Amino acid sequence: MSNHILTEKFAQYLKEDGKRLPTIQSYARDIDGFLTYLKQMGTDFDGNLKRFHITSYRNRLVEDGYEASTVNKKINSLQAFNRWLIDQGMTADVVVDLRKDKVKTAAGSEKQVEVFSEKQLERLLFCIQGDANVRDRAVVLTLLYTGVRVSELCDIKLKYIDFLINHLKIIGKGGKVREVPLKPEVVEAIREYLPERANYNFADSEYLFLGQRGPLQRDAVNTLLERIRDRAGLDVRLKPHTFRHTFCTRLVKKGVPLPIISKLAGHASIETTARFYINSSREDKIQAVSIL
Repeated sequence: MSNHILTEKFAQYLKEDGKRLPTIQSYARDIDGFLTYLKQMGTDFDGNLKRFHITSYRNRLVEDGYEASTVNKKINSLQAFNRWLIDQGMTADVVVDLRKDKVKTAAGSEKQVEVFSEKQLERLLFCIQGDANVRDRAVVLTLLYTGVRVSELCDIKLKYIDFLINHLKIIGKGGKVREVPLKPEVVEAIREYLPERANYNFADSEYLFLGQRGPLQRDAVNTLLERIRDRAGLDVRLKPHTFRHTFCTRLVKKGVPLPIISKLAGHASIETTARFYINSSREDKIQAVSIL
């Protein structure tokens, strides 16, 4: 059974179990990422899930710098996948142990977020200004100046953009709707992209950002960001969530009140915003001590 078919059958199981569509899509993406990892490691997954598969994948996620919450979400998905494989008779044992596999953070410890430095942003912006790929430039500026999650970026529809008042409607987690004002640079980049978009095979799609196979997917976003990173000669990975952290952190530095930042970011509560952004970035701390 191919990985694609396996993921589809798992998604169907979740649907029959009463899971909501966003949850199903999230779980399916997690499992697809896990199966892709196994394939990259030279393992053709036959349905027999092993403990080693889980520990090696978890360690890879941690080494790649994924946040604890992201790693733990993927572990939860793997636990559900493990149960389903047992139900299907493909795996005999429970090999996902949440107590051992979840990444633990010390109680009361600071939430340290990774953000781009001003020098890195300057280099990035110079790079994309001379970029002939107007779609990629629009993607980067949208990430940087709206703070959208990568899933929200991919879900932006043409009708969500109000060019009259330069506002973007975003459908966030749980279907919550928020509006973010668009900087003139973002509006200009999107307007420059639209004529090129008209030449895509899927130009009749309702989604703003398109790829060769239809609406842009998160994997394609990661690929285009890595391509820009290499071209700009940056020494940091251009991860979509780092753009989001940078957006919020820059607003904090500018003195924007936390309740406004919380609304712009689409956080569930102001406590979430405070937990992540009330503390300075590692770079800020280094600079602060250096002037003593």
